[in-house]
Amino acid sequence: MLNKVFIMGRLTRDPELRRTQNGTPVTSFSLAVDRDFKSQGGEKETDFIDVVAWRSTAEFVAKYFTKGRMAIVEGRLQIRDWTDKDGNKRRTAEVVADNIYFGDSKRDGNGGGYNDGPSYSAPVYSAPVGGYAAPVGGDFAEIDDEDGDLPF
Repeated sequence: MLNKVFIMGRLTRDPELRRTQNGTPVTSFSLAVDRDFKSQGGEKETDFIDVVAWRSTAEFVAKYFTKGRMAIVEGRLQIRDWTDKDGNKRRTAEVVADNIYFGDSKRDGNGGGYNDGPSYSAPVYSAPVGGYAAPVGGDFAEIDDEDGDLPF
């Protein structure tokens, strides 16, 4: 059986770090995840997905993520039955996070309040001005399209 989920979205609120009765850290938060398609009205729809992280992952999220920050969550989908304060039986679907990654850099993120964490930034690559030139000389030879000996 396989139960693996990857979602990417922005936190809708600051993560809440709590501890169970035996001291295990747990953090819950919600991600706003845009759908890949537009509705009939031409607007993008958004799903709000609940996420739960445990132990060191919970502490990491609580320390470095805030409302508006882009996050990538890897985990599993869990359906949980519970009873509300009025005695009604309820059912909740949530993602139990195994790993959580930054989906943006500090300067790109809309959220604030993460100035004490490590700085991560991806290198930016771009094509040279004027494009790429074909190599001159070297060990390369032009391949004829009619060559029937090619294995592909």
